Amino acid sequence: MSDPIYLDYAASTPTDPAVADVMHQHLCLGGTFANPASRGHVYGWQADDAVETARGELAQMLNADPREIVFTSGATESDNLALKGLMARGMQQGRMHVITSGIEHKAILDTCGWMEAQGFTVTYLTPTGDGVITPDAVASAIRGDTLAVSLMQVNNELGSISDLGRIASICREQGVLSHTDAAQSFGKVPLDVQVLGVDMLSLSGHKIYGPKGIGALYVRRQDGLTLDAQIHGGGHEMGMRSGTLPTHQIVGLAAAAKLMQAQLSDETQRIGMLRDRFVSHLQQIPEAHLNSPITQSIPHIVNVAFGGVDGETLLLALNNIAVSTGSACNSASVEPSHVLTGIGMSRELADASLRFSFGRYTQVSDIDSAATHLADVLGRLRQ
Repeated sequence: MSDPIYLDYAASTPTDPAVADVMHQHLCLGGTFANPASRGHVYGWQADDAVETARGELAQMLNADPREIVFTSGATESDNLALKGLMARGMQQGRMHVITSGIEHKAILDTCGWMEAQGFTVTYLTPTGDGVITPDAVASAIRGDTLAVSLMQVNNELGSISDLGRIASICREQGVLSHTDAAQSFGKVPLDVQVLGVDMLSLSGHKIYGPKGIGALYVRRQDGLTLDAQIHGGGHEMGMRSGTLPTHQIVGLAAAAKLMQAQLSDETQRIGMLRDRFVSHLQQIPEAHLNSPITQSIPHIVNVAFGGVDGETLLLALNNIAVSTGSACNSASVEPSHVLTGIGMSRELADASLRFSFGRYTQVSDIDSAATHLADVLGRLRQ
């Protein structure tokens, strides 16, 4: 039996071979393998230089200052640092109110839930039926004690895009800090933090054909914004995140980001074509309902509900396609997707929904074969 067609790029991407080659140069004896914090010998200097070069490259892609890039283990840690790192500031200023939405990644929702247990108040905004958080909804929720707003730029299950630029502008006008989890948008939409205007931005390497276990948090230096460290021991990363820096992963993140940036326009067009082809196939399948807003989403993600079947049963029956029922971080849960129920879908349809996501190695033949297999399996299950 051949390997299943991989259509779960929103969960994780394979590391690009060119990125793996760069990483290998920073792993073994003869390469740049040393601890970047070892300042007493040339090996440490070389590793430090590699890290700072990568930091500068990543900053340049975001139009940021290199000192605004904090390396972390991934977007989940970045999200935690962004919000928990503000808590002492909020307590001192009497600003203990945070705004997010009910369809965020669990890294945000669980962090907000923990903050509530510490005495903070959280407002969970309701999205539109397309999974978009509107600037008006944010403006209406801001209070005198609001500390920060944290919202995804691109939803990880629907692909829907919210206007973070306008939302960040509203926050700045009201003296409120803004954060976005950009794990699904970085490398897929143009990102300039000066234009976007957010104070903090999370990203992850394994969503852009880089290694797992590495990410970054952009923290705007303007107005002296700093975050209290959640990991202590050495004062690395401008005092905001201690720990030995993994040189090979950091250079891998930067290499992957450069590739994504170089291919952004062509790849968006190509994946858009694949998405449209897949949607045209879906239109031939009875009771297939698109959950993703095609006109206000990235082309990389298509979320679909299939009437008359159970989602988990369908997922298990699709042995020729690797897809998911939603976020990989929720895969152990038997509950329907909180994103789908959050946009008003019935539990029945939410349970019967799958997320298909396309990427660099998806071909037209993959789309056609996956659609044929999907139609065949649905026909058998419905019988």
